[in-house]
Amino acid sequence: MGEMSPSTLQGKRALITGASAGFGAACAHAFAAAGADLELWARRTDRLDDVQKAVAATHRVDIHTRAIDVRDRAAVQEAIQETVAAGRHIDILVNNAGLAAGFDPIHEGDYDDWDAMIDTNIKGLLNVTREVLPHMVARNAGHVINIGSVAGWVPYPKGNVYSATKFAVRGLTDSINIDMFGTNVRVCSVDPGAAETEFSLVRFHGDEERAGKVYDGFKPLTAEDVADAVLYVATAPPHVNITSLVMLPTAQRNPYMIHRDTK
Repeated sequence: MGEMSPSTLQGKRALITGASAGFGAACAHAFAAAGADLELWARRTDRLDDVQKAVAATHRVDIHTRAIDVRDRAAVQEAIQETVAAGRHIDILVNNAGLAAGFDPIHEGDYDDWDAMIDTNIKGLLNVTREVLPHMVARNAGHVINIGSVAGWVPYPKGNVYSATKFAVRGLTDSINIDMFGTNVRVCSVDPGAAETEFSLVRFHGDEERAGKVYDGFKPLTAEDVADAVLYVATAPPHVNITSLVMLPTAQRNPYMIHRDTK
Protein backbone atom coordinates (compact mmCIF):
# COMPACT_ATOMS: atom_id res chain seq x y z
CA MET A 1 0.00 0.00 0.00
CA GLY A 2 2.46 2.72 1.16
CA GLU A 3 2.04 6.39 2.00
CA MET A 4 0.97 7.38 -1.52
CA SER A 5 -2.30 5.46 -1.19
CA PRO A 6 -5.47 7.56 -1.43
CA SER A 7 -7.09 8.12 1.97
CA THR A 8 -10.37 6.62 0.90
CA LEU A 9 -11.28 5.55 4.44
CA GLN A 10 -10.45 8.85 6.14
CA GLY A 11 -12.70 9.34 9.15
CA LYS A 12 -13.86 5.71 9.14
CA ARG A 13 -13.20 3.27 11.97
CA ALA A 14 -12.53 -0.42 11.35
CA LEU A 15 -12.79 -3.21 13.92
CA ILE A 16 -10.52 -6.11 12.97
CA THR A 17 -10.69 -9.34 14.97
CA GLY A 18 -7.73 -11.71 15.08
CA ALA A 19 -5.52 -8.68 14.43
CA SER A 20 -2.30 -9.95 16.04
CA ALA A 21 -0.99 -11.83 12.98
CA GLY A 22 -1.70 -13.00 9.44
CA PHE A 23 -4.62 -11.48 7.54
CA GLY A 24 -5.70 -9.40 10.54
CA ALA A 25 -2.35 -7.69 11.02
CA ALA A 26 -2.03 -7.09 7.27
CA CYS A 27 -5.53 -5.59 7.21
CA ALA A 28 -4.55 -3.27 10.06
CA HIS A 29 -1.67 -1.90 7.99
CA ALA A 30 -3.72 -1.66 4.78
CA PHE A 31 -6.65 0.10 6.44
CA ALA A 32 -4.38 2.52 8.31
CA ALA A 33 -2.63 3.35 5.01
CA ALA A 34 -6.06 4.26 3.62
CA GLY A 35 -6.69 6.57 6.59
CA ALA A 36 -8.97 4.44 8.75
CA ASP A 37 -8.86 4.52 12.54
CA LEU A 38 -8.57 1.08 14.10
CA GLU A 39 -10.00 -1.14 16.81
CA LEU A 40 -7.73 -4.17 16.95
CA TRP A 41 -8.81 -7.29 18.84
CA ALA A 42 -6.86 -10.47 19.47
CA ARG A 43 -6.10 -12.94 22.23
CA ARG A 44 -2.32 -12.39 22.30
CA THR A 45 -1.62 -9.05 23.97
CA ASP A 46 2.12 -9.01 23.21
CA ARG A 47 1.60 -9.69 19.50
CA LEU A 48 -1.22 -7.15 19.39
CA ASP A 49 1.03 -4.52 20.96
CA ASP A 50 3.66 -5.24 18.30
CA VAL A 51 1.11 -4.71 15.52
CA GLN A 52 -0.10 -1.46 17.10
CA LYS A 53 3.45 -0.11 17.36
CA ALA A 54 4.28 -1.09 13.78
CA VAL A 55 1.13 0.56 12.39
CA ALA A 56 1.54 3.67 14.56
CA ALA A 57 5.15 4.06 13.43
CA THR A 58 4.00 4.42 9.82
CA HIS A 59 0.50 5.90 9.91
CA ARG A 60 -1.08 8.66 11.98
CA VAL A 61 -4.41 7.08 12.82
CA ASP A 62 -6.24 6.47 16.09
CA ILE A 63 -5.60 2.90 17.29
CA HIS A 64 -7.25 1.10 20.19
CA THR A 65 -6.39 -2.48 21.07
CA ARG A 66 -8.14 -4.99 23.27
CA ALA A 67 -7.14 -8.49 24.37
CA ILE A 68 -10.28 -10.47 23.66
CA ASP A 69 -11.38 -13.94 22.64
CA VAL A 70 -14.38 -13.69 20.31
CA ARG A 71 -15.71 -16.91 21.83
CA ASP A 72 -16.29 -14.99 25.09
CA ARG A 73 -19.72 -13.51 24.43
CA ALA A 74 -19.87 -11.42 27.61
CA ALA A 75 -16.46 -9.92 26.86
CA VAL A 76 -17.51 -9.07 23.29
CA GLN A 77 -20.71 -7.42 24.53
CA GLU A 78 -18.82 -5.37 27.12
CA ALA A 79 -16.16 -4.34 24.61
CA ILE A 80 -18.64 -3.04 22.03
CA GLN A 81 -20.69 -1.23 24.67
CA GLU A 82 -17.56 0.52 25.96
CA THR A 83 -16.33 1.37 22.46
CA VAL A 84 -19.65 2.91 21.40
CA ALA A 85 -20.07 4.71 24.74
CA ALA A 86 -16.68 6.32 24.13
CA GLY A 87 -17.99 7.69 20.83
CA ARG A 88 -15.99 5.33 18.65
CA HIS A 89 -18.52 3.99 16.14
CA ILE A 90 -17.60 1.00 14.01
CA ASP A 91 -17.96 1.72 10.29
CA ILE A 92 -16.28 -1.47 9.06
CA LEU A 93 -16.18 -4.85 10.80
CA VAL A 94 -13.61 -7.36 9.55
CA ASN A 95 -14.51 -10.74 11.06
CA ASN A 96 -11.09 -12.30 10.67
CA ALA A 97 -10.62 -14.31 13.88
CA GLY A 98 -10.63 -17.98 12.91
CA LEU A 99 -8.56 -21.11 12.69
CA ALA A 100 -8.20 -24.62 11.36
CA ALA A 101 -7.31 -27.27 13.93
CA GLY A 102 -6.35 -30.84 13.11
CA PHE A 103 -6.29 -32.71 9.82
CA ASP A 104 -8.08 -36.02 10.37
CA PRO A 105 -10.88 -37.93 8.67
CA ILE A 106 -14.16 -37.36 10.48
CA HIS A 107 -14.14 -40.72 12.28
CA GLU A 108 -10.76 -39.89 13.84
CA GLY A 109 -11.48 -36.22 14.54
CA ASP A 110 -10.57 -34.52 17.80
CA TYR A 111 -13.54 -33.08 19.71
CA ASP A 112 -11.46 -30.22 21.12
CA ASP A 113 -10.33 -29.25 17.61
CA TRP A 114 -13.94 -29.30 16.44
CA ASP A 115 -15.09 -27.12 19.33
CA ALA A 116 -12.29 -24.62 18.76
CA MET A 117 -13.21 -24.21 15.08
CA ILE A 118 -16.98 -24.09 15.55
CA ASP A 119 -16.82 -21.77 18.56
CA THR A 120 -14.38 -19.35 16.89
CA ASN A 121 -15.20 -19.49 13.18
CA ILE A 122 -18.99 -19.50 13.54
CA LYS A 123 -20.07 -18.50 17.05
CA GLY A 124 -17.28 -15.97 17.49
CA LEU A 125 -18.19 -14.31 14.21
CA LEU A 126 -21.83 -14.28 15.31
CA ASN A 127 -21.01 -12.80 18.72
CA VAL A 128 -19.17 -9.83 17.24
CA THR A 129 -21.61 -9.30 14.37
CA ARG A 130 -24.63 -9.41 16.70
CA GLU A 131 -23.17 -6.65 18.87
CA VAL A 132 -21.87 -4.40 16.07
CA LEU A 133 -24.70 -4.62 13.51
CA PRO A 134 -27.47 -2.91 15.53
CA HIS A 135 -25.35 0.23 15.68
CA MET A 136 -24.75 0.08 11.91
CA VAL A 137 -28.47 -0.39 11.26
CA ALA A 138 -29.31 2.53 13.57
CA ARG A 139 -26.94 4.79 11.58
CA ASN A 140 -28.00 3.18 8.27
CA ALA A 141 -24.35 2.78 7.32
CA GLY A 142 -21.65 0.18 7.74
CA HIS A 143 -19.79 -2.69 6.18
CA VAL A 144 -19.32 -6.24 7.44
CA ILE A 145 -16.51 -8.20 5.79
CA ASN A 146 -16.19 -11.85 6.79
CA ILE A 147 -12.99 -13.75 6.10
CA GLY A 148 -14.15 -17.05 4.69
CA SER A 149 -12.21 -19.58 2.65
CA VAL A 150 -12.32 -21.40 -0.66
CA ALA A 151 -12.94 -24.39 1.65
CA GLY A 152 -16.40 -22.86 2.08
CA TRP A 153 -17.05 -23.56 -1.62
CA VAL A 154 -15.32 -26.92 -2.15
CA PRO A 155 -14.49 -29.31 0.70
CA TYR A 156 -11.11 -31.00 0.61
CA PRO A 157 -9.86 -34.27 2.10
CA LYS A 158 -9.55 -34.11 5.90
CA GLY A 159 -10.88 -30.56 5.90
CA ASN A 160 -14.33 -31.71 7.05
CA VAL A 161 -15.27 -29.57 10.07
CA TYR A 162 -13.13 -26.61 9.01
CA SER A 163 -14.85 -26.65 5.62
CA ALA A 164 -18.22 -26.90 7.33
CA THR A 165 -17.48 -23.79 9.39
CA LYS A 166 -16.51 -21.87 6.26
CA PHE A 167 -19.63 -23.09 4.43
CA ALA A 168 -21.46 -21.63 7.44
CA VAL A 169 -19.64 -18.31 7.07
CA ARG A 170 -20.69 -18.16 3.42
CA GLY A 171 -24.28 -19.00 4.34
CA LEU A 172 -24.30 -16.39 7.09
CA THR A 173 -22.87 -13.76 4.75
CA ASP A 174 -25.73 -14.38 2.32
CA SER A 175 -28.28 -14.39 5.13
CA ILE A 176 -26.99 -11.20 6.75
CA ASN A 177 -27.15 -9.52 3.35
CA ILE A 178 -30.81 -10.46 3.12
CA ASP A 179 -31.44 -9.20 6.66
CA MET A 180 -29.83 -5.87 5.72
CA PHE A 181 -32.27 -5.40 2.83
CA GLY A 182 -33.56 -1.83 2.82
CA THR A 183 -30.50 -0.47 4.65
CA ASN A 184 -27.19 0.86 3.37
CA VAL A 185 -25.23 -1.75 5.37
CA ARG A 186 -23.08 -3.88 3.07
CA VAL A 187 -21.92 -7.46 3.67
CA CYS A 188 -19.18 -9.47 1.96
CA SER A 189 -17.19 -12.66 2.34
CA VAL A 190 -13.58 -12.65 1.17
CA ASP A 191 -12.59 -16.27 0.54
CA PRO A 192 -8.87 -16.96 0.02
CA GLY A 193 -7.26 -20.16 -1.15
CA ALA A 194 -3.77 -21.24 -0.10
CA ALA A 195 -2.13 -18.39 1.80
CA GLU A 196 1.09 -18.50 3.76
CA THR A 197 0.40 -17.29 7.31
CA GLU A 198 0.44 -19.05 10.68
CA PHE A 199 -2.65 -20.94 9.49
CA SER A 200 -0.95 -24.28 8.85
CA LEU A 201 1.27 -23.95 11.93
CA VAL A 202 -1.88 -23.62 14.05
CA ARG A 203 -3.62 -26.46 12.23
CA PHE A 204 -0.69 -28.81 12.86
CA HIS A 205 -0.35 -27.71 16.48
CA GLY A 206 3.07 -26.10 16.06
CA ASP A 207 4.69 -28.69 13.78
CA GLU A 208 6.83 -26.29 11.70
CA GLU A 209 8.20 -28.92 9.33
CA ARG A 210 4.76 -30.25 8.45
CA ALA A 211 3.33 -26.73 8.13
CA GLY A 212 6.15 -25.63 5.83
CA LYS A 213 5.52 -28.47 3.39
CA VAL A 214 2.03 -27.15 2.70
CA TYR A 215 3.55 -24.40 0.56
CA ASP A 216 6.33 -26.39 -1.14
CA GLY A 217 6.75 -25.89 -4.88
CA PHE A 218 4.38 -22.98 -5.52
CA LYS A 219 3.83 -19.34 -4.60
CA PRO A 220 0.88 -19.02 -2.22
CA LEU A 221 -1.11 -15.89 -1.48
CA THR A 222 0.38 -13.58 1.13
CA ALA A 223 -1.45 -11.91 3.99
CA GLU A 224 -0.92 -8.62 2.15
CA ASP A 225 -2.65 -10.00 -0.96
CA VAL A 226 -5.71 -10.81 1.13
CA ALA A 227 -5.62 -7.45 2.92
CA ASP A 228 -5.54 -5.70 -0.47
CA ALA A 229 -8.70 -7.60 -1.45
CA VAL A 230 -10.44 -6.70 1.81
CA LEU A 231 -9.49 -3.05 1.29
CA TYR A 232 -10.81 -3.21 -2.28
CA VAL A 233 -14.16 -4.43 -0.96
CA ALA A 234 -14.24 -1.80 1.78
CA THR A 235 -13.45 1.08 -0.59
CA ALA A 236 -16.00 0.24 -3.27
CA PRO A 237 -18.42 3.15 -3.88
CA PRO A 238 -21.33 3.20 -1.39
CA HIS A 239 -23.80 1.99 -4.04
CA VAL A 240 -21.63 -1.09 -4.77
CA ASN A 241 -21.98 -4.14 -2.53
CA ILE A 242 -19.44 -6.84 -3.36
CA THR A 243 -21.03 -9.86 -1.72
CA SER A 244 -18.37 -12.47 -2.44
CA LEU A 245 -14.74 -12.37 -3.46
CA VAL A 246 -12.90 -15.66 -4.05
CA MET A 247 -9.14 -15.48 -4.56
CA LEU A 248 -6.56 -18.18 -5.23
CA PRO A 249 -2.86 -18.23 -6.02
CA THR A 250 -2.38 -18.80 -9.75
CA ALA A 251 -0.93 -22.25 -9.05
CA GLN A 252 -4.17 -23.33 -7.34
CA ARG A 253 -7.45 -23.99 -9.12
CA ASN A 254 -9.52 -25.47 -6.29
CA PRO A 255 -8.72 -26.47 -2.70
CA TYR A 256 -6.85 -29.64 -3.59
CA MET A 257 -5.56 -28.87 -7.09
CA ILE A 258 -2.24 -27.07 -6.61
CA HIS A 259 0.43 -27.20 -9.29
CA ARG A 260 3.77 -27.73 -7.55
CA ASP A 261 7.09 -27.26 -9.30
CA THR A 262 8.95 -30.46 -8.44
CA LYS A 263 12.24 -29.48 -10.07
